[in-house]
Amino acid sequence: MSIAVVIVFVGLLIFVAHLFAAVFQRTRVPDVLFLIVIGLVLGPLSGVVAPDDFGAVGPVFTTVTLVVMLFEAGIGLDVRQLARALTGTLVVSLVGFAASVVVVGAVGYGIFDLGLRRSILLGAILGGTSSAVVIPMIQQLRMGELARTILAMESAVTDVLCIVVALAFLEALKLGSLDAGVMVGRMVAAFVLATALGTAAGLLWSALLLRVREIKNSVFTTAAFAFVVYGMVEVLGYSGAIASLAFGVTLGNPEVFRVPALRRVLPREPVTLTDTEKAFFAEGVFLLKTFFFVYIGLSLVLRDVGLLAAGALITLLLFAARAPVVRLTAPRSLTIDDAAVCAVMAPKGLAAAVLASLPIQQGIAGGDIIQAVTYAVVLFSIVATSALVVLLERTGLRDIYRRGFLGFAPPEPAA
Repeated sequence: MSIAVVIVFVGLLIFVAHLFAAVFQRTRVPDVLFLIVIGLVLGPLSGVVAPDDFGAVGPVFTTVTLVVMLFEAGIGLDVRQLARALTGTLVVSLVGFAASVVVVGAVGYGIFDLGLRRSILLGAILGGTSSAVVIPMIQQLRMGELARTILAMESAVTDVLCIVVALAFLEALKLGSLDAGVMVGRMVAAFVLATALGTAAGLLWSALLLRVREIKNSVFTTAAFAFVVYGMVEVLGYSGAIASLAFGVTLGNPEVFRVPALRRVLPREPVTLTDTEKAFFAEGVFLLKTFFFVYIGLSLVLRDVGLLAAGALITLLLFAARAPVVRLTAPRSLTIDDAAVCAVMAPKGLAAAVLASLPIQQGIAGGDIIQAVTYAVVLFSIVATSALVVLLERTGLRDIYRRGFLGFAPPEPAA
């Protein structure tokens, strides 16, 4: 494919991405679904492009997209609302993750005969929700801030759970033993220390921001510092994703950190991003999201019909388990309609796709099954989330979910 054709395709893709966004606003059919379909057509279905064509740039691009999305989402989070949602978020995240591990692990153990540890590994890989899918979707849905905060935080927390638990079971498969205490300690350290490092980085950048703005063409320096924070925290062995989110939250809520101990360090007036800077990052997220979901479509592996059917079954079971988890664990201050949206917001994405490639790389028996099933669940879960969100808004499915969430706050009147 010539460079000229590629450039034309990139330009057309950006145009149609804006068209898909407009369709999302009018019909609630998520734009990410159209973008994944484009990737599927270009990659697995036609073979025009393959993920290997991008070389080392592909994984780097997906990581950059994740960092910018989490950072931009953090800027928009209200710390006071976050404090209200924290307890509910942790309960929803932990119970939802555990339920997903049990459901997926049972299928892996019963259908594929992967054995207990490899079945739990598959469950851990598919135990979370995808930040890169959830955050763009909730930003365009009619939801309360509490529900948005819970879903955004859940996707970040479960990313950590997926990574830590999956890596622990990979290590157990190689060594032949598993230390539960070490695994729990790693999860707590990854979350707490990453949050502390991201917050410290946000306070430092808040103190430097006024001076940085004196430099010409400095709008992108904040994003560059977010990349530095992510990379340094990852090098230290903690979650760069959580640190990126904490960095954005700190910059978006500078007035919360006006405590006496920090007055000598921080400027007298709270310093946050300007409207121009926020608009710049929003546009950056839109462009990155566009190419990211096309890349996800390119990366999906669709070879074995049996494995595809197993992926569809796992997706069905995960969504069936999601509703009772939300019913039992979500705060009752959520409206019925917001609780219903939370119950269908269970897409898998970047973390699952990356983790699914590790068993093959490390020579784990059954790694090819784990990877193929994971990719299938990523596709089907995004399609299911997209379809259910539309059905909740446009069909009688909303009334069914409302009956299932009686006891939550009454729905808000239509605008």
